Amino acid sequence: MHIIEPARFKKGVDLNSVAASSDPSREDSRAKKPVRGKALIFWDPKEPGRKLDAIDTDQITPAAYCVSESLDALDEKWKEGAFVYMMPDFRRRVQGGETFLIAGDRFAIGSSREMSPAGLKAIADEASLEMVVVCGENMGDIFRRNALNLGLHVVQCPVAVRDAQDGDEFFFEPGSRRLTNETQGKSYEPHPLTDKEESIRRTGGIFAVGRKEFRRSVETPPSIGWPDAETARGLTTTEQIVWAHRVDKDLEVKPGQTYRVYADLLPSSDGTAPFAIHTFNQITGGQTIYPRQAAVANDHFVFTGREADNRQTEIGHAFAAMHEIEKPYYATPGDGIFHFYFPEQGLVYPGQFIAGADSHSRAYGAYGAVGSAVGSTALGFGWSTGYVYFTLAPARRVVFEGALQPWVSGKDIVLSLLGRWGAKQAQGMSVEFVDASRQLPLAYRNTIANMMAEAEAQNGIFAADDITYEWFRRTGITALPYPKIVPGEDAHYEIEESVNLSDVVPMIAKPFSPENAFPADEVAKERIEFDKAFIGSCTNGSYDDLLQAALVLRAARESGHEKAAKPFVIFPGSIGVKKRIDEAEPRLGGESVADVLRGAGAVIRDSWCGPCFGQGEDALQKGQRAITSFNRNWTNRMGIGGEGYLASPAVVASSVLLGFMAPPGELGIEWEPELFEV
Repeated sequence: MHIIEPARFKKGVDLNSVAASSDPSREDSRAKKPVRGKALIFWDPKEPGRKLDAIDTDQITPAAYCVSESLDALDEKWKEGAFVYMMPDFRRRVQGGETFLIAGDRFAIGSSREMSPAGLKAIADEASLEMVVVCGENMGDIFRRNALNLGLHVVQCPVAVRDAQDGDEFFFEPGSRRLTNETQGKSYEPHPLTDKEESIRRTGGIFAVGRKEFRRSVETPPSIGWPDAETARGLTTTEQIVWAHRVDKDLEVKPGQTYRVYADLLPSSDGTAPFAIHTFNQITGGQTIYPRQAAVANDHFVFTGREADNRQTEIGHAFAAMHEIEKPYYATPGDGIFHFYFPEQGLVYPGQFIAGADSHSRAYGAYGAVGSAVGSTALGFGWSTGYVYFTLAPARRVVFEGALQPWVSGKDIVLSLLGRWGAKQAQGMSVEFVDASRQLPLAYRNTIANMMAEAEAQNGIFAADDITYEWFRRTGITALPYPKIVPGEDAHYEIEESVNLSDVVPMIAKPFSPENAFPADEVAKERIEFDKAFIGSCTNGSYDDLLQAALVLRAARESGHEKAAKPFVIFPGSIGVKKRIDEAEPRLGGESVADVLRGAGAVIRDSWCGPCFGQGEDALQKGQRAITSFNRNWTNRMGIGGEGYLASPAVVASSVLLGFMAPPGELGIEWEPELFEV
């Protein structure tokens, strides 16, 4: 059973070999140096005079530029790729003095890629300048934390954004964080930081904080202690887990506070590992301790055939070999996408606090764990100390009531929810899901919790129940170490809402946002054709997801729809799923899921992320369109110039047979619960 362990020294190293912590009162001199520069504004091309909202990290640093070929040249591609498609002259303009990047609300949402703030900072650094990012409300929480960790100035100030015009001269005073538009003669007070965030900023970022705390973290064994019944009564599921995992046991748990929180698991991908490794080396010296709670999965930049990607993957491989990180903590190419692979391997279970360097680490909420997304430097800090900094968000509760309707799955539920929430999405809150009728299988819960990344939630969690424990039992995992946790009866939620599942229908999300979702029946009337169809990814790559697609294909075969009308590609979530779909399935009359998929013309790839983020031979080309079960359909996400539509495996399966986007009902298949329910 995977458990939290104390720090383990390397051979020949003991506590006396570890440097004493540095002076905690010391401040980085750069935190006091004033910054001057001109505005560089991202305007909304569709609304003249309005600053552009919802710029995601895929646009700041496209996937092809997230590569590091060595630890000595981490940021070369990051600088080259910064806004390369949105603003090709961005680097020149910044180095010409336009160092105040100004954008609208929800800036830097999406992927946890720390390449984005690191690349922006490096562009200014190479011209001996400093950049200040000024944006409106609901900034991407991972980007914000990453920026603080790296010493990149970030300011949330909607009024300053509203007032700013091209050519305005700005002044930023780091000590007070006061922002002044000198051209307009206006000064602004930005949204405040928490005390701990302010301390990290003033100390000089995560490397300095890590060096300061490293020795004490090594000599202090981790301690997990659960709240008594009276205390738990007033806490949400997430809050109880944070309460148990606090490093500082005397701190009250409440939203808005920043805590040091012991992590049960600190997983990364081949894409995020290099910068985490660099951080670990900077804090620990590289050869004093074994990385704590570390796991690495090769699932992003594999199978591309590019030598640069192979060199990046080799960085993680060499690190794992050096520190004796072996399976299941080190997943080789094809083993699986880590949000599927690590749970299957028994590394994820209810009550855990997991901080992963991937935005979809929120998926672990399906298993009753807090899945939090962090950047690579926060992960490397955690590998060094055993804990991460975590600012608890206000809680929001969503109760699922009513009965599931025909063909409706977790993807339809979450797309409906994102459409309902609109531009504000989850407002950065911690979301507690309640399956009131105990009818959502783990595959559906995984999809919903996973896509809390797209909802811009801090995390999404289903408190573990009979469905959860039955999944672990079937997986062969029975000895779970943490107690059963349920949300407290008196827990406080800033927003409480219910979703009547009887009103949810199959959905399709159009470009370029998952919230741009419509009933599939309505979309079917448009007869939208496409070039490719994909099923899989960390969102819908489970056995049950692929079975759902196979059930539709087999039923359609009996009514004359036998072959896919378009190229059809499957990405199983893990090697375990890939092996299992070759086994006979009683619900398919003894055929295997793989037999049915291949019989319809599908190609089954190795388990990796692939075109979900625009990589590999299946990535969309300019002008191509795909219907997918993936999680993001933002601009250029699945390939430069391509368009992605999002739907459930069942809707993708029916669409690929029809040649246009539509739900299974368009095939004339009658819904039979005993046959089609997962």
